[in-house]
Amino acid sequence: MNDSAGRRRARRLAIGTAVVLALAGMNGPWVYRFGTAQYHEYAINRPEYKAENGHWDIVEFPPEYRQDTIHAALLHTGKVLLVAGSGNNQKNFDRKKFDTRIWDPVKGTIKKVPTPNDLFCTGHTQLADGRLLIAGGTKRYEKLKGDVTKAGGLMIVHNENADKPITLPAGTVFTGRANHKTFVSKDPVLVPRAKKVFDRRTGKYLRNDPGLGRIYVEAQRRGARYETGSQDNYRIRGLNGLDARNTYGIAQKLALDKKDFQGIRDAYEFDPVAEKYIKVDPMNEARWYPTLTTLSDGKVLSVSGLDDIGQLVPGKNEIFDPKTGKWTYTGKIRQFPTYPALFLMQNGKIFYSGSNAGYGPADVGRDPGVWDVADNRFSKLPGLSDPNMTETSGTVLLPPAQDERFLVIGGGGVGESRLSSRRTRLIDLKAAHPRFVDGPSLEKGTRYPQSSILPDDTVLVSGGSQDYRGRGDSNIRQARLYHPDGNSFTRVADPLVGRNYHSGSILLPDGRVMFFGSDSLYGDKADTKPGTFEQRIEIYTPPYLYRKSRPTLGGGPQTIARGASGTFSSRHASRIRKVRLIRPSASTHVTDVDQRSVALDFRTAGDKVTVTVPKNRNLVPSGWYMLFVDDAWGTPSKARWVRVP
Repeated sequence: MNDSAGRRRARRLAIGTAVVLALAGMNGPWVYRFGTAQYHEYAINRPEYKAENGHWDIVEFPPEYRQDTIHAALLHTGKVLLVAGSGNNQKNFDRKKFDTRIWDPVKGTIKKVPTPNDLFCTGHTQLADGRLLIAGGTKRYEKLKGDVTKAGGLMIVHNENADKPITLPAGTVFTGRANHKTFVSKDPVLVPRAKKVFDRRTGKYLRNDPGLGRIYVEAQRRGARYETGSQDNYRIRGLNGLDARNTYGIAQKLALDKKDFQGIRDAYEFDPVAEKYIKVDPMNEARWYPTLTTLSDGKVLSVSGLDDIGQLVPGKNEIFDPKTGKWTYTGKIRQFPTYPALFLMQNGKIFYSGSNAGYGPADVGRDPGVWDVADNRFSKLPGLSDPNMTETSGTVLLPPAQDERFLVIGGGGVGESRLSSRRTRLIDLKAAHPRFVDGPSLEKGTRYPQSSILPDDTVLVSGGSQDYRGRGDSNIRQARLYHPDGNSFTRVADPLVGRNYHSGSILLPDGRVMFFGSDSLYGDKADTKPGTFEQRIEIYTPPYLYRKSRPTLGGGPQTIARGASGTFSSRHASRIRKVRLIRPSASTHVTDVDQRSVALDFRTAGDKVTVTVPKNRNLVPSGWYMLFVDDAWGTPSKARWVRVP
């Protein structure tokens, strides 16, 4: 703990001790009756405490508007989009009950929005025009071993015909040549034609490399007798002649093992003005748990996820062009675990911190590094501590974004591991030889930490749990402010609600932070009672909003081009010390690659402040931003919405 944090802690303890002694002098036994919960409530609501530590408030929606929120995004209207889809509830999925809400944190209004598909575990990012791109979601819920009644799994369909592709419809029957067991496909599959391979030196034809298609197949009947124990070659019913000779299936074990979630290809844009989903062309690959990241040219990269047969997408990444509404493959393969934390760098490349949300082999795509998407080069970055515990860690681009420093927070072991990390790790990508170094440690090993950049350049780090999905009642009800300038934490008021899996946080335009979700696996320390989804929203009001006044910010243009300036009015212009342009969040599964805080050059004259937006489009991607000004004490204004075209 640094000296300033120690003094703040001592001052808080002194205040609490003085109050307890005063009460004891009046009535000793009453202190114990008043103690614990009631005294705590009294202490955290004192003005002095709020000014030092901030304050938490719970928001409960009326019962008819509650949902299991999985995803949240701040819209440029100031409202918050809350997406549940089926909300990790298979009963909702089976009934096709898919939910979305729009919440106005200023007016307190809530609106239900028709949800076109199960957007549970989708990917999302802010687009340049203020719409939100949403892609992927759930096609099938997982089935645990014991609940699976029909043997099934992955069938790789081979097409050795170099002259034409072949399409197999859903319901295609595959029969093993050795095991004589029959399986049926659940979906159609397009198998590309084979590629002719020639000797580079002589030009002589060598062979055909078959085109490959992946499909999920299932036994026609229930029971263990239809399982297979080894690889077999499968004939395809209904094919004749050359098609029958050139097209066949190969499958490994087809069994009653656990079946993972399956993804969908569907994609939508959410219009924040019309407040509705608009369908766009589907992705080429189905994805469940994908990450969407904006590129240099404003196009969007879609990476990873589980596909429509429950397998990790085999490195087939694709790009969405908002102008055409079309998706195209990147052309080269690069595989990551699901929900990888991918950030646009100022040189146009992509930084991967190693943070991810869960699915994928322990030895594939987990090393942090810098990825050049254009040529598919990946340069690994050294020095990461607890490298086997980056799953369920959080990553944040520290303010100001110009410094290109990242903080990786906590994390845990792969899968349902009980391992968790107390580490934070820093990396400066502008250094001559970037490498990770340890930052200040957390008090406890922390999975699922929520982190939000604040307009005073601190980062609020809160919540999480010590174990997978809060097992053993291991939620961490603590919050800290990280100070990038001093590389230190300051403990602030404790949240009232525990948050673990399926939770997140969003900075609001008034400088407060909202928290949503939490999906505990169990509801007690003994892990005997099923957990319940946390539907309450919690709002943290930082200490800077308990000061006597805050600077004003008004007027000004709604659009400022990169490299251009805009002038706003402020009654406190002479007190302004910082100007920050903060991109609104789109958060889920400890992944929020949208949030960034950009420092703006500014000058003041009288009651005017003129700000200038940097020229680098990789530093300031096109889109809507919150413009904040901070005074000499670090108190921010309310945000003005500004669009950078």
